[in-house]
Amino acid sequence: MGIDNTPLRTGVLLLALAVVLCGALPGTVAAQSESQTGGTVIVEDGETVDELETFAGAVIVEGTVTGDVSAVAGDVRIEGDVGGDLEAAGGSVTIDGNVDGDVDAAAGGLRVSEGGTVGGDVSAGAGTVVIDGSVDGNVAAGAETIRLGDDAAIAGDLRYGGELVGNTDAVAGEIAQESTGWEFEPILEPIATWLFALYTLGLNLLLGAALLLVFPRFSSGVAGRIGTDPVRTGLVGLGVLVGVPILLVALAITIVGIPVSVFGGFAFALAIWIAVVYGRYAVAAWLLSLVDVHNRWVALLVGVVAGALVSPIPYLGGLVDLFVLLLGLGALARGIVAHRRAVRQRESRSQEGVGADGPAAD
Repeated sequence: MGIDNTPLRTGVLLLALAVVLCGALPGTVAAQSESQTGGTVIVEDGETVDELETFAGAVIVEGTVTGDVSAVAGDVRIEGDVGGDLEAAGGSVTIDGNVDGDVDAAAGGLRVSEGGTVGGDVSAGAGTVVIDGSVDGNVAAGAETIRLGDDAAIAGDLRYGGELVGNTDAVAGEIAQESTGWEFEPILEPIATWLFALYTLGLNLLLGAALLLVFPRFSSGVAGRIGTDPVRTGLVGLGVLVGVPILLVALAITIVGIPVSVFGGFAFALAIWIAVVYGRYAVAAWLLSLVDVHNRWVALLVGVVAGALVSPIPYLGGLVDLFVLLLGLGALARGIVAHRRAVRQRESRSQEGVGADGPAAD
């Protein structure tokens, strides 16, 4: 069975806020009963209690607890004697004294110091586990680092997950490395990939819908250029893809041109995104026209979804994306140039009309 220290560490994180709140309580509280809550709970030297259940900023046992100790605290220190088991969750758990029973700890660090003893088993999930004392039972530890000191002595077996360093001769029984718990990365990675893909798909569909709604004639022109003259459009796209970055770098060399270059870089990145969406839309529109389907919304949906499915395919996806980008970028550039030309022509005709109808000069 694997050592699942992940839930223990999660428990520490969830308990941290409560520990901080308890730590905010003023003063030191002497442990005179079985249950204590406060900033610092101390079983003083020479004091004896039957059991201790505490929720505090710090728990220090200098005296004797004849039964079990259950502690949630930022710092748990056993300097005296515990006749039963120790269950602790906190930032650090240190055993300088004696625990006759088992130790279950979820902490940032667990330490059984030189001279410290544990009469039963030790189960720990922590950032670091250091054993330099004696453990009469078995040890099961899941941590980033498990360190065995020169004075360590483990009478039973050691099962660990993490990196084991130090005096491995201290273990009388078997030493076995096991899993530290559920490996979430193989599960989360594909889920995260699909979620990101769906998020990107939604953004592309939203951008495409906005372009079709706000610029319907321009969008139709982009699709038409790709469908009627793909070679020329792709070459124009290649020229833009290579030429614009060179121009931006040239501008960045001069101090005055740096702000223009930075702004131009953001604008070009936006143009790349628009070009990808336009390219997928236009290619889908052309393919659908071959089967006599002429619906721009269907073309947008088919193009964006198909692009999202093809893009992850090794090699093929990259080539298709580049092809679509060049077509979209070229069509976008040609469309902007054509629009500017049409605007200038309208302005020229307007000025000619004003001149012909205006009053004659004296």
